[in-house]
Amino acid sequence: MASGSELLRENVAGQRKLLAASSTLAAVHQGGEALVPVLIGVIIDSAIASGSASALLVWVLVLAADFAVLSIAYRFSARFAERANQRAAHELRMRVTERVLDPRGGAESARLPGELVNIATGDARRVGKLQFAIPYGLCASLAGVLVSAIALLRLSIPLGLTVLLGAPLIVFGAQLIGKPLERRSDAEQDEAAFASGVAADLVSGLRVLKGIGAERPANARYHARSRSSLTATLRAARAQAWHDATILILTGLFIAAVALVGVLLAMHGSLGIGGLVAAIGLAQYLLGPFQAFGRLNGLLAQARASAGRIAAVLDTPHAVPGGERAPAEPVRGALSLRAVRCGRLSGVDIEVPAGALLGIVCREPDAAATLAELSGRARDPESGQVYLDGVPLTELDPALLRTGVLSAAHNAELFSGTLAENVSAAAGGVIEPALRAAGAEEVATTLAQGTATRIAERGGSLSGGQRQRVALARALAAEPPVLIVHDPTTAVDTVTEAQIARSLREYREGRTTILLTTSPALLAETESVVFLADGTVTAHGSHAQLVHENADYRTAVLS
Repeated sequence: MASGSELLRENVAGQRKLLAASSTLAAVHQGGEALVPVLIGVIIDSAIASGSASALLVWVLVLAADFAVLSIAYRFSARFAERANQRAAHELRMRVTERVLDPRGGAESARLPGELVNIATGDARRVGKLQFAIPYGLCASLAGVLVSAIALLRLSIPLGLTVLLGAPLIVFGAQLIGKPLERRSDAEQDEAAFASGVAADLVSGLRVLKGIGAERPANARYHARSRSSLTATLRAARAQAWHDATILILTGLFIAAVALVGVLLAMHGSLGIGGLVAAIGLAQYLLGPFQAFGRLNGLLAQARASAGRIAAVLDTPHAVPGGERAPAEPVRGALSLRAVRCGRLSGVDIEVPAGALLGIVCREPDAAATLAELSGRARDPESGQVYLDGVPLTELDPALLRTGVLSAAHNAELFSGTLAENVSAAAGGVIEPALRAAGAEEVATTLAQGTATRIAERGGSLSGGQRQRVALARALAAEPPVLIVHDPTTAVDTVTEAQIARSLREYREGRTTILLTTSPALLAETESVVFLADGTVTAHGSHAQLVHENADYRTAVLS
């Protein structure tokens, strides 16, 4: 498992060319900044004290050239650093997104959707900021300190040694002070991400919460989580304030010591007026590089914490291991479950011939959800095996498998966009036949702009029945050789449901279709039905036959 530090190093190494260019130019900029007080001291000693106008003009031109160089260097250094910053953050966002969308799944386990969004955005941005901090907080500051130390050594050995010996102590102290900040920053980001996840969860389920009158408990839950996040944020802010204040005090004392040594040397005649001005100017200048060292340390602490959270997502075990084989071409659509045990399922054997329209009724609702997940390989059985055209699903590449097998979950989500865009998400051709078959054509006629009407996130602007019909149309439009749908019409009225059932049978003629449902209208259109109770197959026959002969089945579908 890659650690946050390893991810951080990898991310920085990926931008090494931009960082090298930015760091070089940033070093030139800071070197030029450090030379400003030195040049002013030279002007005082060589031109003003001697009263030479020509010398004054020459050194003023040199000072102007220094300003021109450092200004140009800063401009282009900032461009390279910002590009590295944005590219690094974008690459991390893409890696997190690719992991979340990986067909083998797993990244979403034990994490709310809002939490994953926070990691892909906020944490990636914090790691990216390090690309901007390295050229200025490290390379440029080191260059500034080095130029200042050389200049001070030329002015006076004691001054130069004061800087060379004191600078490492300041940097080491900053590292020690940054440890509490890193710990509290990590806690802050964890709490903030979870609070975002809870908020997104509540907003998406707001209609349901209102329907069951659970607004107050939901509000209390979010309030508690928000307060916890606020507490962690305040702790991190206090740690940041103590960190910055301590660094400022240390650097201030150090710079005061440098200035004091310079004044004492001037009083003993070891430094001229220009040298003293240059020494005090360099002491004031050094405040900037040392503050940059302190900020770099804080940013590094936050970046490590964020990189650790990103690494945890990237290294989350996959829900299903990836196979290497591709389904046979063309996919015939014969699906088999043999001695399958998983969750509520205990030794299930089901044979679905190619091209069949099969109904599966589960007395326990979670058993139906498990069957849907196993058939689409969102998870693997604890024992037993699922086969597609005689090949175990565990041997098939999950991404390639899903081009042949589509398992449409009961709670399938819609996306922000038009109705047409939602239905055509997995379709390569026209969508009108799928809309008609799913009864979604009627939905489009009730909308202001028909299929061009924009739908709110998660279908919030549609009723429950409308969302189900659009989701079913999307599944049908994908034209998979094998389609498994789980309770696609629970929010649809009985007349519309009967129409959908007939249209569905005609639309999927000759292709394997499995209906996990207890709807009599849908089951009446199937060729045969398998009934599961207590996790195992207890009956198999036509819908009419089972209703007439099996009391448990009759209770499951008619009550």
